[in-house]
Amino acid sequence: MAHSMNVNVSVETPAESIIQEINYDGQEIYQPPLSMSENLTRLAQKIDFSKPIIDEVKSEPNDGEKIEESIQETPLNNASVNLPFEAIAAKIRNAATEICVLVDVLNIAREKNYMVLDPVPQEPPETKPMAHIYSRKKALFQAGSMLTSAAERLRTTQSETNRSRSNADFHIELLRLRQNWRLKKVSNSIIGDLSYRTAGSKFPQTGMFEVTKADDDDVTNTNGNVSPAQSSTVTPNPQQSALRVTIPTELQGVAYIMVLCQKDDERLFNTSINLLSSPAAPSNPDMHWQQKLEAAQNVLFCKELFNQLAKEAVQLQAPIPHMVIGNQITATVLPNIQLVIGLCHSSGNEITKQSNNSNLTNKTTPQKSNHDHVLEHSLHQLLREVHHKNTHHPFPHPSSGPLGPSTKRYLAGPNAADRYELLSLTKNSTLLEQIIEQAQHFFMRIRAEQVLDTIAKQIKDPIIISHWNSLNSPTQSSVRVTIISHGFDFMCRTSLLVHVLQKSFRCICKDGKIMNLSYECEELRNLILCQIYHHQMVGIQNIAKSMGWQLLASTPYLGIGNVEPLGNASSSILASPLGDRLIAIRCEPQGKVHVSIAHSPRKDFFSGQLVKERKWENLGGPFKEVRWDKMEGKNFLNKMELLMASLTSSS
Repeated sequence: MAHSMNVNVSVETPAESIIQEINYDGQEIYQPPLSMSENLTRLAQKIDFSKPIIDEVKSEPNDGEKIEESIQETPLNNASVNLPFEAIAAKIRNAATEICVLVDVLNIAREKNYMVLDPVPQEPPETKPMAHIYSRKKALFQAGSMLTSAAERLRTTQSETNRSRSNADFHIELLRLRQNWRLKKVSNSIIGDLSYRTAGSKFPQTGMFEVTKADDDDVTNTNGNVSPAQSSTVTPNPQQSALRVTIPTELQGVAYIMVLCQKDDERLFNTSINLLSSPAAPSNPDMHWQQKLEAAQNVLFCKELFNQLAKEAVQLQAPIPHMVIGNQITATVLPNIQLVIGLCHSSGNEITKQSNNSNLTNKTTPQKSNHDHVLEHSLHQLLREVHHKNTHHPFPHPSSGPLGPSTKRYLAGPNAADRYELLSLTKNSTLLEQIIEQAQHFFMRIRAEQVLDTIAKQIKDPIIISHWNSLNSPTQSSVRVTIISHGFDFMCRTSLLVHVLQKSFRCICKDGKIMNLSYECEELRNLILCQIYHHQMVGIQNIAKSMGWQLLASTPYLGIGNVEPLGNASSSILASPLGDRLIAIRCEPQGKVHVSIAHSPRKDFFSGQLVKERKWENLGGPFKEVRWDKMEGKNFLNKMELLMASLTSSS
C-alpha cells in the first residue's frame, strides 16, 4: 500500500460495563471503561516472566506492510540450558523484544498518517422514569423504617431506665437475697430458711419463708402511676422492691428478752412484763425484704433462746427449784433475790388492736419498760457463742467422722491431771447457770459499791478512795480501796484489794493477809471499818516517831473496857522525849476516839509513914481525858500532832 493513504483505526471496548455502586434511590453507577494505556497495563500484568521463551518471535506484517527488522532468537543448545545465568538472559531478551514492540507502536501512533486516537462517543443510557420513582419510594420507605425503629428503641430504653430507678431488677434482687440468706427451689417456688440448724440448733421452729416476684400492678401503683385526681395526694415510692417475701405468722412482729430482778415480790427495777410494754411492730406490708427477714430472724433467735433456757430450768436440780410459767422463767439468784427472764413477742395485729382500744378509752400505750440491758446482751452473746463453737471446732480435728476429745483432754496424760481436773473438764455450764452466775456477780458488785459509797459519805476522816478496775470478766471484778489522811498521805497509806466473786468477797490486806467473806455486805463493811482505825493507829505511831515520842505499848485487840458490838478496840501509849508526859489513845471500830494525858512525876505526892522513899515521886499522875471535839486541827492526825507539840513545849 502507498504511504499517502490515510487509514482511520478505532479501538473500542465492549459496551458492557461493571456496576460500581447502586444508590438508595435505585440508580446504578457504572464503572467507566479502561483507556488504552490502562488496558495495556492490565495486559502487561498478565505476562509471566518466569516462563522461559524457547520459540522464535517473528514479526508479521500489519495492514499490508512488512517490518524490515526482525528479531530472531538462536536456538538454545543443550549445554547452555544448564548455565546458571541462562534464565536471566532469556528474560532480558524477552524484555528487549517487548520494548522494541512498544517503540514500534509509539512510532505508529505519532504518525498522523497511520493512526488517529479520537475519543469514541458513548451512547447515553436509557432512562426509565417509573423505575426511578419506584426506587426513590423504596429508599424513602427504608429510611423512614430505620428512623421509626431507632425512635422505638430509644423510647424502650428510656422506659426501662425510669423503671430501674424506681424498682430494682428481679434477678438482681434475687441475687442479693441469695448472697445473704439460704434459698432452695421447691417445685415452682423459692423457699428460704431462717433457722440456725447449720449451727447445731435443736429448736423445732422451721423458719421457712417464701420468695415470689412482685406483681406489676403493685409496682406501678407504688411508683406513682395513679390517676390525676390522686396525683396530688399520693407520693411515689422510689425504693420499691421487685421481690415479695412471705413470712409465717409466728415469726412476724417484734420479740425481745426481758430480764428483771426482784426482791421478795418487790422489783428492784420498776418494770412489768406484758405485751403492751413492747415496741410497735412493723406492720407495713411494703417494708423492704431485708428488714422483714432481719426482724423475723430476731424473733426466731429470741424464741430459740427462751426455749433453751426453759429446757435447762426444768432439767437443773437447784436448791430452790426454778419455775417456768408461760413465757416467764423465775430463778433464785441469792436469798430473797430472784431473776426473772421473760419472752415478749408482739405482732402487728396485736399492736393495732391495742392502739384502737387505747384510743377508745383515751389511754396511751405504755412505752417499753426499763430492764437490764447488760444481762439481756449476755444472754444473746452466750447463745451465739454456742452456735460459734458448733461450727468452729478447734484444730486439729478430722475432716470427716466424729470429733474426738478436746485439746485439754489430750494433754491430761502428759500433764498428770488428777481426778478432780478430769471431772472439771467433763462439766459444762448451761446457759441458765452462766446467766445466773453473772446475775449473782452483778448483785455482789452492787452491794460492794453501796457499802463503799456509804462508808465514804459517813466517815470524813480519813479519806476513802475506791478505784474499780475497768478490765473485768462477767463473773469477777476487783476494786482497790485506799485510805489516806489529808496532809499525811506521804507518812501513812493503807491499801485494800477486794475481789468481787459470784457469792463471796476475797480481800487482800496490806500485810498480805487474805480473808474470804460471804455474800453478806455487813462483813465487808466491818472489815473496812477495822482497816480505818488500824490506819489511824499506824498514822499516830509514824507521827510519834517523827516528833521524838516513844511508843510504850500498842495492841490492836484491847481486852479491857466496854465490849464493842463490832470487832475490838485498839490502844497505844506514847511518852514524850523527856518522859514527863504520857498520851493514851483508844480507837473503837465505830469511829469513836478517846485521848487522855498524864503528868510525871505526880504533883500531889506526899510522903508518909508508909511510903518514905522518894523514888515513888516519879510515878505518873492520873490520866485525864481530852475534850477531843474542842481540839483544833483538820483531822485526827493533825490534832494529835498539835497535842504532841504543845505537851513537848510545856515540859
